[in-house]
Formats: sequence, C-alpha cells, structure tokens
Amino acid sequence: MTREEKSLIIDELSQKFSNTPYFYITSAAGMSVGEVNVLRGLCFEKGIEYRVVKNTLIKKALETLETDYTPFDAEVLKGFSGIMFHPESGKVPAQLIKEFKKKTGSDKLKFKGASVDSSVFVGEAQLEVLTTLKSKQELVGDVIALLQSPAKNVIGALSSGGSKLAGIIKTLSEKED
Repeated sequence: MTREEKSLIIDELSQKFSNTPYFYITSAAGMSVGEVNVLRGLCFEKGIEYRVVKNTLIKKALETLETDYTPFDAEVLKGFSGIMFHPESGKVPAQLIKEFKKKTGSDKLKFKGASVDSSVFVGEAQLEVLTTLKSKQELVGDVIALLQSPAKNVIGALSSGGSKLAGIIKTLSEKED
C-alpha cells in the first residue's frame, strides 16, 4: 500500500470517527470464512458498517480527533482489528457481539474497545455495561414519563376528589330533607 493510499484511508477513517458517535473495535482473529460471513450478515441486518483496518491506520486516524483515545494503545490496537460503526445507538453493536457469540457458540469474536459519545470503554468486561446503555431517545422518553407522572397523579387526585365532594354534598342535601 502506498503512502497516498494510506493517507486516503486515514482521512476517510478520521471523518468516519468524527461523524459517527458510536464505534466498536473487535478482533475476529481465528474465525472461519463461514463465521465471518455470519458476522457480516448480522451487521448488515442491524445497520452496522463493519470494516477491517490496520491498527496503525486506526491509531493515526484517532490521533486527529479531539477525544483522547490513548487508552486504546495498550490493549485495543493490538492484533487483528475490525471496526463496527453504528450511526444511532451505542448498544446495538454490543448486542450484536453477544448475539453472534450465542448464535455460533464461539468466543472467537472478541470485544476490544468502544467509543460511545466520546466515552471510551476498554476490555471484554465492559461489553455487559454497553449492552444496557440507553440511547438518547430512550433517555428522553424516560424523562418525559417522569415529568408526566406527577401531573397524572394530580389530575387523578382532583378528579377522584371531585366525585367524593359531589357525593358528600348529595348526602348532606338528602339529610336535610
């Protein structure tokens, strides 16, 4: 690969990293062609772009960004690396990795690291945390539900109180007769 080709790949990766808030770096070393095809098929179904890139090119592309990705240097950018990009959710790639492991019964696909909204996650132990992350839309929905809950309680109390008050007035009016 020539320097110009490497430079083009680094520029393309830099733009992809800066435009995509969610990316995962995995290792698919030792996987058979059939397993890689299953992985690529799952990625396509879930809207994940999967690319295999040399670690040095990934490192150079990450250095152009504002976020500090030096924790990736020690563990993540070693050996065989594939990058998963997802434009909308930080947990979809994590769920895909778990689904792939369950589907194939193989631990050959390894989670090495991820960047979710510029937060860095390193190591296989972080995969469980990433599968439980809520998307921005889910968090907004939770906040709206929490804000609506007290209003619903007040409206419910007022409407039930009104019927109680009407019942008391009716009972008092009947007593006077």
